[in-house]
Amino acid sequence: MIRKILGLSLLALLISCGGDDGPPPAPEGAELVFPDENSECTTGTDVNGTLSQVTFQWKASKNTESYTLSVVNLDTNVPQNISTSATSASLSIAKGTPFAWSVTSRSSRSDQVASSETWLFYNAGSQTTYPPFPAHLVNPVSGSTVLKNIANEVVLEWQGADVDNDIASFEVFFSTNNPPEDSMGTTNANTMEFPVSVESATVYYWKVVTTDQEGNTSDSGVFEFKVY
Repeated sequence: MIRKILGLSLLALLISCGGDDGPPPAPEGAELVFPDENSECTTGTDVNGTLSQVTFQWKASKNTESYTLSVVNLDTNVPQNISTSATSASLSIAKGTPFAWSVTSRSSRSDQVASSETWLFYNAGSQTTYPPFPAHLVNPVSGSTVLKNIANEVVLEWQGADVDNDIASFEVFFSTNNPPEDSMGTTNANTMEFPVSVESATVYYWKVVTTDQEGNTSDSGVFEFKVY
């Protein structure tokens, strides 16, 4: 009888130990290292008159087997992607050009991926000063449908950055036409939001042109949204 009880106890223990351990851990986002955020990258190796090779670096992230580096030319919006199991990768990119870069962490044990922050930088060229980075439009999200406030307005929000730290102003363009051609006005370097009057059941288009103290400009590109 004792032997039977011991056998049943052992069987129960084996069953409990063999239970579901849950899904494998998802990869975590990598921490970017170089090129620095909102910086001028001067360490590239010359490839030819228009290209230099830049080595991108990041820290290893947990539960990750491979990384995909994405580098987007902000003048053309064309991305370059490369996959690696290392924590660095080199790409040949245009000189004197603004870029955005990020890293995606992946694992064969999970169908989830994790993205790093996105950093902006200028790849060094012959310039002594650089135009500001194109403004990053934040809200409303492109393609979204939003509610107007009690004043029949929607607040446009964006983020701006500049290597030389000499942004002078932001000019907001907003209309029902694409591209928007109506200037709503300008804000100073520290103001990155602008209220606009809207009507229900209407699609609007907007963009922001950034100007620095040297007169250099950059265009954010056009976002659209619909008002309920």
